[in-house]
Amino acid sequence: MVLFMIPNMKTYQVVIDTNIIYAALKSNKDVSYKLLKLIGGEKFGINISVPMVLECEDIAKRLLEEIPLTEEDIDNIIDYICSIANQWEIHYLWRPFLKNPKDDMVLELAVSANCDYIITYNQRDFQGSEKFAIEIITPKDFLQLIGEI
Repeated sequence: MVLFMIPNMKTYQVVIDTNIIYAALKSNKDVSYKLLKLIGGEKFGINISVPMVLECEDIAKRLLEEIPLTEEDIDNIIDYICSIANQWEIHYLWRPFLKNPKDDMVLELAVSANCDYIITYNQRDFQGSEKFAIEIITPKDFLQLIGEI
């Protein structure tokens, strides 16, 4: 009898910055769109907080005149993300740490959720976050890491 071993594949924990959501909604040709299509799969877990969800909703609904989605579509996308994501309530604040308070919100979530990565196009905005052992990575680099590119 031959036993096959399935390698123990790590499920990375991530926070996806709102600029990725913005890019994915603007173009289905961007790597951010491919990343969002993978949400809910087995290769990574997404982590959210109420402030992150509210910011994503705000950004998405400001785009309604530019994208082929309705407000109901946006609500459905956000509801889906909330239904499959690890939800975190942030109990401590050590702001300001980064230059932008909205980036601090992303970093706080990643620290609270013990994330491996923050996925963003604005890597420079997170300078100093390496103190928390969280890697800042682009969507393309993350997709390469998980074997999707």
